[in-house]
Amino acid sequence: MKFTVGIAMSPLDQLTELARCAEECGYASIALPDSLFFSEKVSADYPYTPDGSRMWNADTPWVDPFVAAAAMGAVTSRINFYTQVLKLGSRNPLLLARQVGSVAHMTGNRFGFGVGLGWSPEEFEWCGVPYKNRGARVDEMIDVLKLVLGGGMVEYHGDYFDFDRLQMSPAPTSPVPFYVGGHSPAALKRAARVGDGWTSAMIKFEELKSVIAQLTDLGCFERPFEIQAVCIDRFGLDGYKQLDEIGVTDTIVVPWLFYGVGFDGSLQAKKDGLRRFADEVIGEFA
Repeated sequence: MKFTVGIAMSPLDQLTELARCAEECGYASIALPDSLFFSEKVSADYPYTPDGSRMWNADTPWVDPFVAAAAMGAVTSRINFYTQVLKLGSRNPLLLARQVGSVAHMTGNRFGFGVGLGWSPEEFEWCGVPYKNRGARVDEMIDVLKLVLGGGMVEYHGDYFDFDRLQMSPAPTSPVPFYVGGHSPAALKRAARVGDGWTSAMIKFEELKSVIAQLTDLGCFERPFEIQAVCIDRFGLDGYKQLDEIGVTDTIVVPWLFYGVGFDGSLQAKKDGLRRFADEVIGEFA
């Protein structure tokens, strides 16, 4: 099982040094969060907290994940990066294809694309995209992205996106893996249909076991398939071994939190947490 560092809500001036340290310590990847803006009011509950409230506020720092991957990729040589997850619904797939392909090249094929629908109606509507039919629209977006990123002259004629022959060059020299997020039956079916893996939001162990069983029934493990998990009730060596046993391939952690350092903690304290977790946990899985 691999370990990925979640950098959500950390100050942006810490990110490149955290990436350097994570690579030195043997972490596999950096998980890149996505948030376009903080709307003062939202007309839907956040789906991954018990009361529907957001875990961040208007002053919480966010960075465009493609910019972050390029910046951190420039100061590292081995560690991977993936969005966890980018909200597709409010974006345009052709613009995204250019961004994804560029980052794949600039990082030497160290970029994976974690995708989800998005949950906030305001994020859709204020970006000029309808909230209605978002699932079907995102399905077409994934088709478009894979088609364009595959290289060559392509065209697409769907219900939501329609274009004649075009080509984006250069195409990635290796296929960009797609990791599909979401806990609903529709999301799991999407992961089974088009994903190279499934990636979780915050989830408890028993629910995670159920999801993996559903993905098994959908035939996901008949091919190489990643399970990226943010499990909120299994920690320490014994807990991570339990995750490994049920089929988790990649555990996303924020190591400094385990040692009392907050999201706004100092860079040195976070680096110390990265190193301590690597010594106490990652070394046992090597």
